[in-house]
Amino acid sequence: MADHNDLGTAGEELAVAHLLKSGYQILARNYVYLKGEIDVIARMGNTVVIVEVKTRSTPDFGDPQDFLKPGQIKRLVDTSDHFVHELEDVDVEVRFDIIAIIKNKRGTQVEHLKDAFYHF
Repeated sequence: MADHNDLGTAGEELAVAHLLKSGYQILARNYVYLKGEIDVIARMGNTVVIVEVKTRSTPDFGDPQDFLKPGQIKRLVDTSDHFVHELEDVDVEVRFDIIAIIKNKRGTQVEHLKDAFYHF
C-alpha cells in the first residue's frame, strides 16, 4: 500500500478515536453510495454527523481542510442523503464536519471543525 494510503488510514483511525473520546457513536465507516464515500458517520444525540477526514504530513501546502473541493462536497451531500433516508429514525439533524489531521515525525495535530460547510 502506498504511503499516502497508510497516512489516510491512520488519520481515519485517529478521527474515530477522537470522536469516541468526545462521546459520539460511530454509525458507519467508509460508507459508499454510487460515486460518493463518507469517511465516518457518527451520531451525537439527534444529530447525524458526516465526517470528512483530511490527513496530511505537512501544512506547507495548506491546511488539510482546504483540500475539500466543491465536487467532493456535492458527493458527500448526495451520499449522506441516501444514508439518512435509510435510517429508521429519519427525524434527525445532519451536520457536516471535517477532522483535519497533520501527522508527522514531530507529532500529531487533530482539529475537529464542526459545521465545516453547509449543504444548501
